[in-house]
Order: sequence, then C-alpha cells, then structure tokens
Amino acid sequence: MGRARIDLGELVAIPSVADPRQYPPQECLRAANWVVDRFAEAGFTGLGLHETSDGSRAVFGVRPAADPTAPTVLLYAHYDVQPPLDEAAWHTPPFELTESGGRWYGRGAADCKGNIVMHLTALRALGDDIGVNLKLIVEGSEEQGTGGLEDFVVGNPELLRADAILVCDTGNAAVGVPAATVTLRGLANVVVRVEALAGEVHSGMFGGPAPDALAALIHILATLRDADGNTTVTGLENGQTWSGAPYPAERFRVDAGLVAGASLLGDGTVSDMVWARPAVTVLGIDCPPVVGSAAAIQPHARARLNLRVPPGTDAVKAQDALVAHLRAAAPWGVRVTVEREALGQPFEARSGGPAYRALAAAMREAYGREMAYLGQGGSIPLCNVFAETYPEAEIVLMGVEEPLALIHAPNESVDPDEIARLAHAEALFLSSYRK
Repeated sequence: MGRARIDLGELVAIPSVADPRQYPPQECLRAANWVVDRFAEAGFTGLGLHETSDGSRAVFGVRPAADPTAPTVLLYAHYDVQPPLDEAAWHTPPFELTESGGRWYGRGAADCKGNIVMHLTALRALGDDIGVNLKLIVEGSEEQGTGGLEDFVVGNPELLRADAILVCDTGNAAVGVPAATVTLRGLANVVVRVEALAGEVHSGMFGGPAPDALAALIHILATLRDADGNTTVTGLENGQTWSGAPYPAERFRVDAGLVAGASLLGDGTVSDMVWARPAVTVLGIDCPPVVGSAAAIQPHARARLNLRVPPGTDAVKAQDALVAHLRAAAPWGVRVTVEREALGQPFEARSGGPAYRALAAAMREAYGREMAYLGQGGSIPLCNVFAETYPEAEIVLMGVEEPLALIHAPNESVDPDEIARLAHAEALFLSSYRK
C-alpha cells in the first residue's frame, strides 16, 4: 500500500481531462504512458497506445499464463478524469493527492485512477502466481462519453476477447461493504424548445392574454412527475421493483446530502427508485437570469432533459415516449420542438457463472462478509458493447468507488482501505478463477 500511495499520487498529479478546450491533450498522453510503464513493470507485454475514433488513446497489453488453455480475464479502467469544476469548493488541491481524515483526496482518486492502482496492487501482490491469461485495456475518454473505446471494441473483437471482463469503474454500497454491480440504467436525453411569441413584449401591456413561453415550459416539465415525485412519462412503466440488496433510506439521505425537511421522492423504496425505475431530471434551462431580467413576457425557452432508463425498458422506446409526452403536454397552443440527443441502452449482467462465484468467494475472504448485488443509476455504454461483442463472457462491474467518494464533484476522495481490500479480492479471484 505504500507503493499504491506513491502510484496514485503520481497519477492524480496528471490533469488528464480529455477535453482540449480545458486541458492540453499532452496531459492525457502523459497519463497513458504512465499506465504503460507501470503495467510493464507488472509483467505485461505488447503494451501500446491505440488511437480510437474520438482521437483518444487506449492502452492495451497482455500477460499470458503458463497454460495457454487457462481462462482469459480482461482488466478495464480509464485514466481520464472529470474537470475539477469549482476549484474554490475544493478543500485540497484537486490535482495533488492529499490525505485528510483517513481518506486520499484528489480528482480521479476514486474515478477511475484508484481502480488502475487497485489493479496494479493486486498484480504486485500475486507476483508470478497468476493462473489466468490477462489482458488490459485502459481508455482515455470515458468521461467525455464520445465512444472511442466502444468503436475500438467493435473494430477489434479478437484483441479484447475474454472469458471474464472486470469493468472496474463502479464501487461498493459503502466503505467495507463489498458489492458487484449487476444492472445499469440507460439514458435518453432530449432538448425541448417552446415558442409562443415573435419577440419579447411588455408584461404590463400584454401580460394576461399573451402566452408566456417560460410558463408554458414550466407547465410541461411539471407533468413529468406526480405529487409523490414519481416519474410520469406517458407510456413508460414506472412501477418496477428491485430484488437485490437494499439501499437504506437513511444512508441515501446522507449520501445524497438532502437538506433538513426534504422528502425522498416516489412511492417505492430507494432501491426501486434509483435502480429499477425511470427517472427524469431537468439538466438545464435557457431563460433570462434573475439579475438583469426585464418586465417582459418570454417568447421562447428551452430545457435539456435526462431520462434514466431501467433494465427491461428499451431506451429508443423510452425516448419516443418522452418526446410524445412533451408535445402532448404543451398548453395554450404554443409551438414545441424536441431535439433528440444521447441514447444508451440499460445493462443487466448474467451473474450466475464461475467468474461471479469465484469473485463472491474472494470478496468474502477479503472483506469478511458476503458480496452484495447492486444496481447503479448511471450508465456505462461500454458494457452493452462488451455484452453484444462477447455474449459468452461474464461481465463484472466492481471498484473502489462508494458514496463518500463524491466522484464527479469537488473533493473527490478514496478510502485507501477500499483499494487494499479490492486489490486483495482481485488477487484472490485471479488465483482461483477457473471456467
């Protein structure tokens, strides 16, 4: 773990944000080369940088087993990170790994550089004692969602083929509570635009009979949830239930940072609402800001919406339902146009095979308790590409992230004990996994 702390410090210090508008592309290249160098030390050969369709570089390498008939395990992570966002909100420098309160703080400390270091720590613990064929793929544009690695998988199916794929970009239910994520919600984004007038008009002279585009948009958005907070898109089922490990309501309140007096939404359990049911979120609205606003009726307004799509629901049909709902909900004859944006299908893993059994046993030994099976409200489109390209492979989602890590937010951190325990579990898994 001393070496793990050094590794993570070096990696976090590289501001590998895969957006050239914000950070130089050389930083991502520096992070990619760091990954190449460290995994070469861990016995991987054939390591190289492969340019993908979005211009990012993925690190690929192999470590063959002595027995060529042994199963193959693909290790996945990504070296790119989210931008730090509001640097003034950070209590520590975002690109300097800093220990505080027993946690290690820094952008990417958990998502996903902590998982890269977890892989390295497991491999170092094993030394030469690995009975499986290993492949490594570490991508450089996951946070941008531009699909570079997804295209690379489709274009190079034999290169990444494996019996088990460890997608290490999720995490545990809580610190010390081991878990595998077995479902992911998909997504369907749209931008809805409302037009009511040719231009702004005086609210005193025309207010009353003149339709207000912003008020019309607010009316439309209000139809997307009922009084209990359930998502209510016409034609989209919203009564599904979750059968895996529960998400305790009080823990969710703390994890989500609810203010005093705020209610949890929906008529289902937290697990139902966040893992099994659709959820629509208003990501942004274009309208006049309060400061500088005038006494005028707004002629047009628009909003960007994110619909999370649960397993069992087709994302295309969900997006179709959302578009139809928005148009039908328009009041006062205002003009409504809907632009379709990102679309991603939900994912559900097959969790009954030998890889899952071996991982459950490894987690039990490393943590001293049974592995939980969780859902995740977020989306990882790569998992669907893996499932379609390698239908016989077992896909396992795991990692060092947990609610206190605050991934994608200021003050991201990782609990070093999670790196240690997950590395221990991965080492045990690589030692014991057999087809």
